[in-house]
Amino acid sequence: MAVHQRLLFVILTLVFTTFGFSQNFNPASWDNMVEKISDSEYKIIMTVTVEDGYSIYSQYKVDKEGFAPETYFEFKNQEGNYTLIGKTTEPDAKIKYDPIFEEDVKKFQGSVSFTQKINLINPDFKQIEITAEYQTCNDERCILGDETFKLNLDGSEVINEVATIDERSKTLSEKLKLDITGWDKYEKQNIEEKSNFSIFILGFLGGLIALLTPCVFPMIPLTVSFFTKSSGDSKKGVFNSILYGFFIFLIYVLLSIPFHLLDSLDPGILNNISTNVTLNIIFFIIFIAFAFSFFGYYELTLPQSWSAKMDSKANKIGGFIGVFFMALTLAIVSFSCTGPILGTLLGSSLTADGGAVQLSMGMAGFGLALALPFTLFAMFPKWLNSLPKSGGWLNTVKVVLGFIELALALKFLSNADLVEHWSLLKREIFIGLWIIIGIGLILYLFGKIKFPHDGPLQKLGKGRITTGILVVAFVIYLIPGLTNTKYANLKLLSGFPPPMFYSLYEKNSECPLDLNCSKDWEEGLAKAKAENKPILLDFTGWACVNCRKMEEQVWSTSDVYDMLSDNYVIISLYVDDKKELPQDEQFDFLRANGTVKQIETIGDKWATLQTVNFENNSQPYYVLLNHDLELLNVTNTYEPNAEAYFKWLETGLKNFEAGSKVNTFQFK
Repeated sequence: MAVHQRLLFVILTLVFTTFGFSQNFNPASWDNMVEKISDSEYKIIMTVTVEDGYSIYSQYKVDKEGFAPETYFEFKNQEGNYTLIGKTTEPDAKIKYDPIFEEDVKKFQGSVSFTQKINLINPDFKQIEITAEYQTCNDERCILGDETFKLNLDGSEVINEVATIDERSKTLSEKLKLDITGWDKYEKQNIEEKSNFSIFILGFLGGLIALLTPCVFPMIPLTVSFFTKSSGDSKKGVFNSILYGFFIFLIYVLLSIPFHLLDSLDPGILNNISTNVTLNIIFFIIFIAFAFSFFGYYELTLPQSWSAKMDSKANKIGGFIGVFFMALTLAIVSFSCTGPILGTLLGSSLTADGGAVQLSMGMAGFGLALALPFTLFAMFPKWLNSLPKSGGWLNTVKVVLGFIELALALKFLSNADLVEHWSLLKREIFIGLWIIIGIGLILYLFGKIKFPHDGPLQKLGKGRITTGILVVAFVIYLIPGLTNTKYANLKLLSGFPPPMFYSLYEKNSECPLDLNCSKDWEEGLAKAKAENKPILLDFTGWACVNCRKMEEQVWSTSDVYDMLSDNYVIISLYVDDKKELPQDEQFDFLRANGTVKQIETIGDKWATLQTVNFENNSQPYYVLLNHDLELLNVTNTYEPNAEAYFKWLETGLKNFEAGSKVNTFQFK
């Protein structure tokens, strides 16, 4: 398969799998075998069976310039071990018109065998590894397939190694299994992801901001004029502009695909990434670097050779592929302006419950906002006359973004500080630094300070004045956050500054809102029994934004606060706590899929406890239990709503007093 054809195959397939189609469904199943022909020759037979209504495509195209996919096999570990004899063969297939790709293709239904002969060079070589890339399609959709096969040349069954753990690890692993009861009495409800649409809108707004930067805005009239004039045909020019916009959108969506692959390998990996100290420090440094780049002290760009290579590809290839490379060139050239915004999107998505799904939604919104102008102005070229002229206002937007980058950089440093308990950025220090950054932005907007690319300021425009007034109001709002009063709870910013108990002021406890809580399961259970109170099991995280929103917007209300303080024992388990367990408490945990997870930190232990007992790895996650670990309330999902949360706690308390058994509840 040619490189550009394989690229297009992957692009088209990912479009299908990203939007609305389950990546777990695969209508193809494989049954492979090895036949020995002689001492040095073997025949590898790969047989695939596809479900009724689906087809799998041939290895060879009918139309070499077409878009239909090909089945592709890669025979690994060849060097020094074996060589291929000829090409991989397949049965003859009738050429048929394909309604999805609108071209003639060869494809198979039912079962089909692909055969490859090999010549053995290394007599000690025992096992061959093969990967297959393919698509199975019906009249409505296509499903991407990517399989890896291992076959023993002697025909024996491949035995996968089974991981084992020692007796000590088995004993400690068993302690994580709590034997929660009550599930059988009530139907579990599926937990819906919190408003993916909202992250899409945030991504869209980010894309609109990126449009107003010097890297992108001047490209709009230039690119539209190129498509509408160079084609010689206005309809073709409009079509190419639409295609160009679509490819811009697609490129940004594709950037999120690797995170879906990571998420499928380990459901907790994205949370680990978002709370990883090293990565948060790296993000902090990158955002500081981007901020000073936005200020105009230097320019950060991807290697110029990348954009030059993409540009030459676009000119050389032409057609659909050429337009794709033009879109890729724009993405690379504009990186110095779009990179910081995309970094913000990445960081906020991975710390949210939606993980890779929300990242894809955010990237889709960003790509759509960036792509729309190139399409709309091509369709309505007269609108170009209404665009403001490029000028100093573009640099003003860029500098303002630089101040925002500085503020966001502190969030990443704060995440690292919280999970490692360094005590560098206590809540009041964090808010104080935001106030300083806000004052700097105010001085800039009102012309009191300048940066390298700023020209002489003749007068303050309406945009500068309006933005300046908004920033002044925001700084005034931040000031009470420096105090130790009831006004220090900045509810509009819940989740961004460190929690209120992470303070320079002396607090009664290191729990949310000075409530009395335990941060150890066994200790909290013993306390609940001693006080004869029900348990609020709170799976939370130091870097969990939604956890802070629940604590500072819901737990802080008088009814909920009094209910928690007087009637419950709170057990808060921080799943991202990087503090190492004592050596004698560290162990290996054998997952259900046969892999081993090393339990080395407090967060490892509580995250595993949550996953094992509740089949859930999102935070915050709340469970009401009695002393016999029976569930006390029904499964439900709400927005952070103080009244609903109070009723949930109240019902759980009544069930505890009555000894009833019900189910769990989760807030997102």
